[in-house]
Amino acid sequence: MSTDQTTPSAASSEDDGGQLGLIREMRMMIRVIYGSAVGRTLILLSAAVVIVVVATAYGQIRLNDWNKPFFDALSRRDMRDFMYQLGVFFLIAGFLLVLNVLQRWLSETLQLRLREGLVRSLLHDWLRPRRAFWLANAGTMGVNPDQRIHEDARKLCELSADLGIGLLQASILFGTFSGILWVMSRDFSFRVADRDYAIPGFMLWAAIIYASAGSLLSYWVGRSLIHRNAERYAREADLRFSLVRVNEHVDEISLAAGEAHERRRIELHLADVLAATRRIVLGHTNLIWVTAGFGWVTIVAPILVAAPLYFTGKVSFGGLMMAAGAFTQAQSSLRWFIDNFSVIADWRATLLRVAGFRHVLVGSQEPRGFASRITYSEGDPGAIRIDNLEIVSSANADMLKETSVTVRSGERMLVVAAPGTGKTQLFRALAGLWPWGAGQVIRPRGEQLFYLPRGTPYLPRGTMREVLAYPLRADSFTNNAFTRALYRLGLERLARSLDETHRWDRELGQDEQLCLVFARILLQAPPWLLIDGTLGMLDDDVLDLVIDVFSNELQRTGVIHIGVPAQAQPLFSSEVHLIKAPRVLEHAPPLKEPGNPR
Repeated sequence: MSTDQTTPSAASSEDDGGQLGLIREMRMMIRVIYGSAVGRTLILLSAAVVIVVVATAYGQIRLNDWNKPFFDALSRRDMRDFMYQLGVFFLIAGFLLVLNVLQRWLSETLQLRLREGLVRSLLHDWLRPRRAFWLANAGTMGVNPDQRIHEDARKLCELSADLGIGLLQASILFGTFSGILWVMSRDFSFRVADRDYAIPGFMLWAAIIYASAGSLLSYWVGRSLIHRNAERYAREADLRFSLVRVNEHVDEISLAAGEAHERRRIELHLADVLAATRRIVLGHTNLIWVTAGFGWVTIVAPILVAAPLYFTGKVSFGGLMMAAGAFTQAQSSLRWFIDNFSVIADWRATLLRVAGFRHVLVGSQEPRGFASRITYSEGDPGAIRIDNLEIVSSANADMLKETSVTVRSGERMLVVAAPGTGKTQLFRALAGLWPWGAGQVIRPRGEQLFYLPRGTPYLPRGTMREVLAYPLRADSFTNNAFTRALYRLGLERLARSLDETHRWDRELGQDEQLCLVFARILLQAPPWLLIDGTLGMLDDDVLDLVIDVFSNELQRTGVIHIGVPAQAQPLFSSEVHLIKAPRVLEHAPPLKEPGNPR
């Protein structure tokens, strides 16, 4: 995941996401979320939010209208009317309180459902067959997909719900209170040199000018926060991955006494996070001059704007307070952009990351831009055919010496690799993960191929049943089948743990993990098995056990093994040779280390 392992031929980058355009990004994400399985629920929740916000606006209008009789009763010292208006206040306030609680519940439920729809959609596209591998080779956009799916998606949904509801509420309030301001000041005029000048809707125009000035100034001062937030999220993801990586490999680090080296590496990532955060702090500090400054002026601005109506005798004291309240509501609605600009910048940065990630997921099946490709197709069941195969990377250009190779069901073929050839690249090419090269691979139609890559095998977190059945369902096999597979590979002690969940990659040693993978193969009995040198990693006694399993229970499984396991030679009925190619194909992507596709 570290950024120093991305390919220079990346088709996408963070900037690509930024170039999509705000409207295009928003439309894409809305289609993704509302087109998901929870789309109908989201539509109902959105409609309920609109109803509650409209009802809240109505309540606030009634509350603003209440100002006039209440303050007029105060100015007349009318106790009876005063007490009556207090009762009206508590009725309106109770109504608004119920609406506030309901709006809060709807808002948080909407956030939850938005996240469910978005994350499920991203997971569906990310974990399509081989898509995650292509993404890992797609440059910076393939860095830290976990951060984008987990943290960025969560934050995007929460901010979108909060900002969306806030904007809706501000728009409705402005629409209603602007009408009140227009009616109250439609006949406003001021006298200069014995001449009257009329300004219809004076208070409305004052609110618009006041809020617009603050919004423009906020945008000018705080616009850099968008990219600063995006940079911070990227650096936070790098730091978190470094910490997780150390925790995952703590045994090897401790044995190598590499703690000091790892600490220096993590401290470099921490320094990047702190530097990015300092830039955000500076941006927020500059922005607060605008938001706080307008906030203080707003304390007296409504009275100052409404005062001409009061001093000219056009409104009573109660009317003054009503006009001031209406001005406050209207300009507060228009000030929504000022008050939320830092949050909007954060939302925009998060949208850029998630939308850019989504754009790469749906925009390509594999990395683009390389001219020569291996052709993959499906043929008749019972045979794998390989013709004129060449594999190219930035480090190697290799080929099979035999121009036409056919492996039939039950046959075992050994690929003998010359020194310096890319065995793992051949494995990836046969598996369809590395299409750069030339030639053709014809795989049997409708028959499962089980792939066993080089290195420590992947053991999913779950029960022992789930580990053995992976990627199939555990209930596809009987309890006796699980037990027989474990006993056959010398793992009888694990038969008591079939229903226990552990970190099996931590509980078991490497030999036991490899035995567990062969127990999985025995359980599932796939018709085809492609192995990248794993037999050469087994101890002699374990290798003898595995050969015996292939010679008996798995007689009908066709095997292609890449590498030279000398002790296992009797297992193979034929062999082919991987050699250096006499030519280098153009436009080869950079070679990545085995076991670390990121």
